[in-house]
Amino acid sequence: MTAVPAPSVALDDQLCFALYAASRAVTARYRPMLDAIGLTYPQYLVMLLLWETDGQTVGQLGQRLALDSGTLSPLLKRLTAAGLVTRHRRVEDERSVAIELTDAGRALQDKALSISAEMIDAIGFDTGEFDDLKSRLRLLTERVNGSARD
Repeated sequence: MTAVPAPSVALDDQLCFALYAASRAVTARYRPMLDAIGLTYPQYLVMLLLWETDGQTVGQLGQRLALDSGTLSPLLKRLTAAGLVTRHRRVEDERSVAIELTDAGRALQDKALSISAEMIDAIGFDTGEFDDLKSRLRLLTERVNGSARD
């Protein structure tokens, strides 16, 4: 039989608080590096997806980031105004809008690699610890999302 944590109202016993504090710390660490390249954290996440696969639709980006179009559209407008992406209706399906990197958007990728390297160094995990944490966080997300649907 697996031991399960006992219910508690103590703040330090709350998983939600540990996640919240860690998220705030990580985001705060990113902020000065992203400010230096003119991106907010949510914009950075969009750019990461586009550096992975350029030409994704607004729907694809929203699905990967778990953002609705009402949140994503203004973010994409700001990236467009900054000259980092273009938005256009897809020829094969005019209902969807494709987002593509501009040359300036592609050029930021090298700087983003140095941000990733700095964050990996700041965290100080070895490859196994790093991969294990990502895997556990993904599992946590899946389980919480799954139980919310039940």
